[in-house]
Amino acid sequence: MAKPVRSGTGVPAIRGYTVRVKQDCLGNKADRRYATVAIDDRESLVGDVLSVSAAFEDSEDIGAARDLARGFLTDVQAVHGLPVSGRAMGTVQLVVSELVTNARKYAPGPCLLTLEVQDGAVAVTVWDSGTALPAILPPDPARVGQHGLEIVIAVCEGFAVHREPVGKRITAVVALTDGPGGA
Repeated sequence: MAKPVRSGTGVPAIRGYTVRVKQDCLGNKADRRYATVAIDDRESLVGDVLSVSAAFEDSEDIGAARDLARGFLTDVQAVHGLPVSGRAMGTVQLVVSELVTNARKYAPGPCLLTLEVQDGAVAVTVWDSGTALPAILPPDPARVGQHGLEIVIAVCEGFAVHREPVGKRITAVVALTDGPGGA
C-alpha cells in the first residue's frame, strides 16, 4: 500500500484518486485547509479537478473573496505546477469581485463562491438566493455605474447564468494562460 503524500499545505492526501482541493468557511473567515490527492499512473474517470469554495455573508467579505482567488491560483501554480498568467490572476480577481459584489448587493443571505480549475481554465461560479436574473445592459459610455457584468463578459472566455431550485448560479470562465506556451 502506498504511503499517504502531503500537499504543500500539510494536509495528508491519499494516492490514486482525483485531485480535489477544498476550502471550508468557518463563520466569516475562510479556513485555508486544503486537501489534495496525488495521482498514480492510473487515469481518473472524472478528470483532474482543483477547486475551492467559500461562503460570504457580508459586503466586507468581498476583499476576502479576492484574497481566496489569489491564494488559490497561487497554489494552483506553486503546489500543482499549472501555469497561471499574470493576466489570468488579475482577471479572476476582477471577476470574483464583480460577481460577489453583485450577489451581496442584490440577493438576500450568503453567497457561495466556487473556483474550479479544469482543462486549462478556471470557472468562477457564484451562487446566491436571489431569484431575479441579472440584467445585462448594452454598452453605454454615458451610463454611470452598472458596467460590472458588461466588463466580466468582455474579459471572459465564457459566461452563463443558470436558475437553481433556490436562487441562481452565475459562471464565468477564464483561461489560465495567455496563449500557446505563454503564462
